[in-house]
Formats: sequence, structure tokens, C-alpha cells
Amino acid sequence: MRIGRTISTALCALFALCASAQKYVGGDISLLPTYEEHGANYMTQDGTRITNMLDFYKQQGWNAMRVRLFVDPSRATAAEKRQGVRQDLDYVKKLGKRIKDAGFAFLLDFHYSDTWADPSQQKTPYLFKQMDTPAYEYIYDYTRNCLNELVKSGATPDLIQTGNEISWGMLFDSNCKLENNSAWTGYKDTNWNTFTTALKNAGKACREVCPDAKIIIHTEQAANTPLVTDFYQRLANYNVDYDIIGTSYYPYFHSNLNQLEKTITQFESKFPDKQIMVVETGCAYHYKVGSNDQGYPLTYEGQRRFTADLVTMLNKHTHVTGLFWWFPEANEYGLKWETQRVTDDWYNASLFDNQTGRALPATAELRNFITGDQANVKTLENQPTDDPRWYTIDGRTTDKPSAPGIYIHKNAKVIVK
Repeated sequence: MRIGRTISTALCALFALCASAQKYVGGDISLLPTYEEHGANYMTQDGTRITNMLDFYKQQGWNAMRVRLFVDPSRATAAEKRQGVRQDLDYVKKLGKRIKDAGFAFLLDFHYSDTWADPSQQKTPYLFKQMDTPAYEYIYDYTRNCLNELVKSGATPDLIQTGNEISWGMLFDSNCKLENNSAWTGYKDTNWNTFTTALKNAGKACREVCPDAKIIIHTEQAANTPLVTDFYQRLANYNVDYDIIGTSYYPYFHSNLNQLEKTITQFESKFPDKQIMVVETGCAYHYKVGSNDQGYPLTYEGQRRFTADLVTMLNKHTHVTGLFWWFPEANEYGLKWETQRVTDDWYNASLFDNQTGRALPATAELRNFITGDQANVKTLENQPTDDPRWYTIDGRTTDKPSAPGIYIHKNAKVIVK
């Protein structure tokens, strides 16, 4: 650790960026309209019927919602549709406007595919294949057109993901797939050129149509710190324009919270000009999800404790400005399995119990990502010079810092390098 008290112009700008950064907490509610159409019964923890889900989420202290966008989900397989693939532009315009009208920030998640885009597949959408322009260039027109439609519909995004879980690239059959997925070496320059050109073109459209929105580059390799850190370093080497490092983190896929914190600490150290968001997370409350032990009991309390531990850890890091639960609205309670079910399988890491329809305790726990421990928040102006405590730039007490960043100590801004 190296501490300095001289603040350069660049670091002053960084201080201002971090100090004023809006924090977001919420969930990916991409299937909420479908559950409502099918008649799902949503209830509070005490069994009171919820008549307006967005009002309910606001009462829990949430302030942001995420929604995925597929290019043409009608071309997805029947099995994929039964997993929740249906969010075309019309669907997202309606849900996005509803989110904005309710006073939430709107995170738009471009999948750039007709179906799921994730580490196992990033299929080029049919529309892109019909164009004379290469897919990694046509992505500009598509992104711009979608954003224009959303803006006209009153659903202007505040945060935009240009791709979903793209650690291995995207548009796989259009030469944007990175080489040698099993090892993090030997990528061909031509693949990185086309991949980063796609990201630059998508980002250009975002800057033109939604200049106030923040751009997120989303990966899912939180369990492999060297790999994912190198990924973002390569983006820097290719001068890709974006604002926020987005990561997925599921304890049943990505190891324990210590591993996530290790990765976040590296992000803060290597990319101090970027904010960081956990744009997908979840923890099972009943029945096992994934192949690994998630480290918490498969109970309501286990899920709540995971959420509390995650929030506590993230709030130690001033660069972390977003936390989103994936698929919190999953709730098959009261739906006839043969005719009304939304998906083929229950998702048991949501924030509603499929067997009772009741909200789970972790729902309200998420609000602490924004509010934090209010007892520790103080005004930093005129802090006594003999106060021995250290503070993060948003006013929370912390141990003597080892992670790089800007802190307050004895009424002075302190840079830890």
C-alpha cells in the first residue's frame, strides 16, 4: 500500500465521479408482464395480496429495473420460449415505459441474439445475417434504431448493456467469437478487432441517442480474476468506450464472496475510472440450483444471509454502484401447471416462493445496498483532525484501507495507490 496526499487534476475528477455516483438496486424483471398475464398470485411476506408489483418493489427500497431485449425471439426454439425468451422491442417498449413512469431507473440489456446470449452461445440474430453490412458493423444501426424507438415511447434507458455475458465474445458465427475459450492466451488479433469494433459501434449508437445513459460491458467470469481482468485490459488496449464494468455473480456458479471481492478489488485497482455493478445475482431458497454448493442453507434465512453478506461486502467498495437480482419475479404459485405455467421449471433462486406466492425476506435486505449503515454515515466537512477513523468517500467508516481508492482521514482526502 502506498498513500499520498497530493491530488492531481485527474484524481480530483475521479474523486468527483465516485463521490457523486448514483447507486442502483433492483432486479431483472423481464418476465413480470408474462407472470401477470398468466395470473400469478403475488403476496407480501404476511400474505397480503400485491396489486401493483412496481409499487411493491418501490416500498422495498428498490430504485432500478433491468430488462433484456432479443432481436427476434419468435425465431427462438420452443424450448427456449418456454424458458422465458419473448422480449422483443414492442414488449420492452411497454415494460420500459412502465418502469420509467413508476420512477425507476431503466437498465436495458441488449442480447444481440434471437435467444439467450451467455457463455455457452452468442448466436448472430437472423436479421443481422440478412444485411449486406457485416454484423459487427450493422450492430450500430440496430442499436440506434432500438434506442430511438424506446426514446419515442417514453422508455429512455438510463443504463445500457451492449451485450450480455460476453467474456468469450459475441455474434459467434460472424467472426466476433474470441479464440481458445479453454485458455486465456492466443487470441487472434482479427477476432479482437471485429469484437471490439462491434462494441465500439454499439457504444457509438448509445452515445448518440442516449447521451446521458451509462454504458455497461457485462461479463460472467467473477470466479476467474486473472481472466476477466485481462479481458477488460484488452478492451482498454483497443480503446473501447464504456462507463461501467458489469459482472454476474451466483454463489452456486462463481465460488464464495471472497472470490467476488478479489475480482472487484482488481477491477478497482486496474480500472479506477470505471464504476462496477453486479448486474446479475441470485441465491436459492429451496432446492439446489446449479451443480455447486452455494455456501448458504437452502432456506429463506440462507438466502437472506447471503444477500446481507453480499451487500455488506459491496458497500466496502466505493466503485460499486449497482446491484441487480436476476429473475426476482419468478412465481408459479396459483398457476395451473398444464395451461398457465410461465416456464418449464421452477426457478428456486427468485424472491418469491413458488409454493406460497409470498415475498422472501431477502427482498427488503437489498435496500441496504443504498441506505447502508446510516449510523456510520456522517458529514465529512469539518471532520476533526484528531478523528482516527477512516471513511469512504460516501461517508461510511472503514478499516485502514489496503484497496486502492480515495478515502477521508483526519479531514484530508487520502489517495491509496
